[in-house]
Amino acid sequence: MWGVKWIDGLACDEIGEGPAVVLVHAGIADRRMWKHQRDGLSDRHRVISYDWRGYGESADPAGELVHHEDLLRVMDGLGVERATLVGDSMGGSHAVEAALVAPDRVAGLVLIASGVSGHAWPEEMIAQARERVHSTVPADRLARYRSGTAEEVLPGDLDAFARAHVLWQVAGPDRGLDDLDPEVWELAFAMMRRVFERAWSRPPVGERHLSAKDRLHEITAPTLVINGLADVPAIQAVSDLLTEGIKGARRLDLPDTGHLPPLERHAEVNTALAGFLDELNR
Repeated sequence: MWGVKWIDGLACDEIGEGPAVVLVHAGIADRRMWKHQRDGLSDRHRVISYDWRGYGESADPAGELVHHEDLLRVMDGLGVERATLVGDSMGGSHAVEAALVAPDRVAGLVLIASGVSGHAWPEEMIAQARERVHSTVPADRLARYRSGTAEEVLPGDLDAFARAHVLWQVAGPDRGLDDLDPEVWELAFAMMRRVFERAWSRPPVGERHLSAKDRLHEITAPTLVINGLADVPAIQAVSDLLTEGIKGARRLDLPDTGHLPPLERHAEVNTALAGFLDELNR
């Protein structure tokens, strides 16, 4: 099976047959970030990826966003009763929330450079983002973009903001452009630019989340946590929370790796995923 399918305005891909795996992209990307995992896992699994509402090819949100409900809606629409959920960044957070509200539908969790709802980012991380990323666009224009009130979004602002964000997060705060493979850079930049192009072209919408940070002990699904050792330190600290809070969670740290390990270290990630899935399906 291949080709875009639409579930309530959400653009989805599926390929392969076997136990289902649902890939949930990062908030700085879209479903294109999973190209290596689709290719690498589809010989033995039914691999599903989708764009969050308001991202990639999916429709704009019409009201409050509830990402874990959209994740379960994709599973419902494709007739998937139970799946392993693989999420990167805030996609991992959405997967955790789905595991809390529908534990019987989650065979396993793989949380990559993950966030977790209910966790407040430290001020030092916010200050670093302001300095390295937000400062690339004049404050008055950035405020209009974020409120969706700008008459136009200047291409140069999108380029500068996306470039700075890729360098800070995808490469990592202590690495540079030369540390990323050109193909990783090009796709990460294209996805990042599209995220902000869409977000800045419409009024912001509210999001509703569970507060999962204090409920990690409730998760019963086997869990693998993957962390990039070159990622923003405050994001790596969330991997610590997940590893310590989810009973039996295993951990894989990848050296010289930023915020999108499935793209940057696809061979290592695919090997870890294949081994984890094999254990689940024995």
